[in-house]
Amino acid sequence: MSNSAALDQYRLLGRSGIRVSPLALGTMTFGSDWGWGTDEAGARQIFDAYVAAGGNFIDTAVNYTNGASERMLGQLMKGRRERLVVSTKYTMARDPGDPNSGGNHRLNMMRSVETSLRQLDTDRIDLLYLHAWDFTTSAEEVMRGLDDLVRSGKVLYLGICNTPAWKVVQLQALSELRGWSPLVALQIEYSLVERTVEHELLPMAREMGLGVMPWSPLGGGILTGKYGREDLSDNQEAGVATDRKGVISATGHMNERSLLIASVVVDIAREIGATASQVALAWTLRNPVVVAPIVGARTLAQAEDNLKALSIELDQSHLERLDRASAPEPVFPGRFVARPMVQQLIFGGATVQKRVGQETPRENIS
Repeated sequence: MSNSAALDQYRLLGRSGIRVSPLALGTMTFGSDWGWGTDEAGARQIFDAYVAAGGNFIDTAVNYTNGASERMLGQLMKGRRERLVVSTKYTMARDPGDPNSGGNHRLNMMRSVETSLRQLDTDRIDLLYLHAWDFTTSAEEVMRGLDDLVRSGKVLYLGICNTPAWKVVQLQALSELRGWSPLVALQIEYSLVERTVEHELLPMAREMGLGVMPWSPLGGGILTGKYGREDLSDNQEAGVATDRKGVISATGHMNERSLLIASVVVDIAREIGATASQVALAWTLRNPVVVAPIVGARTLAQAEDNLKALSIELDQSHLERLDRASAPEPVFPGRFVARPMVQQLIFGGATVQKRVGQETPRENIS
């Protein structure tokens, strides 16, 4: 699969008919309320550059930078709202003292959507994600509530983030059974340092018709090559970190393995005259189920560098080197089924041609 060469080479969002750019603009960096974002002037530079290049897919959440991200977007979108596909998320608490200001339940869902509409100063949310599964709300309550929002016109399309594959399948099956609005998008962490989603979540997305939007495709910054062994830390902060290094440490990705992967990315980038960020993004874009990696930036230079990833081509030798460095360990049942003995027993020693889109248990997108 070749990469799109520009932001205006649009893709369909999952099984929906809406057209979105092959890179989404992430806005968690809009606002300095968390200690490491960009101010309004910097956000405007980044936003203007993205839209001017043909970009139309914007990603935010009701709680990003304590609401500053949505409020900034509301102002930045003035006069060009209709050409943009705006996605936001509900789940995360907006008032730590109120147990019902977070979670997947209908009360928080409705309050959160109303808050986002006010902050974004818009009459609709084009794509609403459930931000993370709370393991307490029933599937029926969630999908019926989301369907009500779509029927009301306040939300147009539905997506889900950070949820086990089995639960996403349950939600999707329920929506089809009841005639409720289906999920069309899946937002998950996916990068060269986080490939375990290839075991279940990515194959599930393909089968369920969900377009995948990888968050943190640069591994929180590790894949840019700017960190070394001296940055290794045992820090696993529970709260919101006040700097980018702290954020990465809290993810658990600041380790020897990630640094090794990053070094391979840097080597390939030097060979082809690109930056490490561009190589890491180009790798993620190769997966046919990926619609648009979410790229965030704190400066205009970072944003412009990321957008150039659309023109990067990786050859087979590059892909093999990246796969050797980053391939996740196989897990059951794929590990068991992929054994030659089991394959022989399943197919009786015969050669069987698979349908287009089918794969063996260990196949990956490299």
